This record gives sequence, structure tokens and C-alpha cells, in this order.
Amino acid sequence: MANNKEQGVTALNIPSTGELSAETSTYFDICREKLGLLPNVLAAYAFDETKLRAFTEMYNDLMLGPSGLSKLEREMIAVAVSSVNSCYYCLTAHGAAVRGLSGNPELGEQMVMNYRIADLTDKQRAMFDFAVKLTSHPAEIIEKDRQDLRDAGFSDRDIWDIASIVGFFNMSNRVAAASDMRPNEEYHSMAR
Repeated sequence: MANNKEQGVTALNIPSTGELSAETSTYFDICREKLGLLPNVLAAYAFDETKLRAFTEMYNDLMLGPSGLSKLEREMIAVAVSSVNSCYYCLTAHGAAVRGLSGNPELGEQMVMNYRIADLTDKQRAMFDFAVKLTSHPAEIIEKDRQDLRDAGFSDRDIWDIASIVGFFNMSNRVAAASDMRPNEEYHSMAR
């Protein structure tokens, strides 16, 4: 495997630890088959399969596992957080996911730019207000913020899921920024 810089994945030149395991190679093949590409974030983590597994297991649990939140809502949280952090990688990749899941390219662009201008339900707006506050001012989260989510119709488990997705994407945004991670070109034209 070439280093990440040669692949155009990140500006960091992290040497590969060698060939990928059969399990990781199979996982990458499944990604290519299902998505039509291998997301650059996975290629970036491939230098250390332990870190790659930790990243993918957490991502898959949060974004695909059982939750009171829809897949679209989870992707929209990723975009709202990434918009605050100006994360080029995640805004491009997850903006494409919002466009695809919603069937509404305009919604995807609105979420990337400013969720407040999107045609959202009051429940969704409460969720994104919480996500943005947790991203921008985590020390200012108080019981009223959690109660506002309950009043909007979210369970405590939903609030845990929202907070976990927010935390995951804040971490991911920072790693992407630090490594100059670039999105796959294919994301730019998806679901337009």
C-alpha cells in the first residue's frame, strides 16, 4: 500500500504498517461495492488496523446501528457539526449523503451552509440547535438544553445518540483538519 500522501488522501506522510489483513481487504471491497468507492477516511486510517477498526466500529454503531434517529437525521447532525467546524471532508461526504437520503439536493446544500435556512420540523431544529451548541459551547450545556430536546419529542436514549454523534464528528473533523484529509472527488457529484 502506498503512503497516504501518494494516494491523495491526506497531507500527512504516515508510513503503512504493511499489507492489509484479509478482514480489512474484504471490508474495503464491500465499501467499494456498496458505495462505488473507498472513502478516503478509511484509506487514511489504514496505516493502523487497530485504529481503523475502532473508527469503523464506532461509526457503524452510531450511524447505522439501532437508534430512534433516522439515518437521514444522523447524517444531518454530521453536517451541522461539520458546518460549525468548516470540515471540508465531512461537509462534502456527508452533504452528499444528506442529498442522497433525502432525495433533495437543496436540503443537502442548505445543511452544509446553514441549517437554519432549511425547511425543518421543530423537532429537527431543536436537535440541530443542541448539536451546534454542544459543538461550539459544550461547557454551556445545561439541563434546559436536554429538556428542550425532551419537549421536542426525543427520549433520553435519543439525546445520548445525538450527543455521541456530535462527539464523534467533532473528533473526526479535527483529525481531518489536522491531516488535511481530502474527500473523494466522487462525492461532489453525488445526488445532484
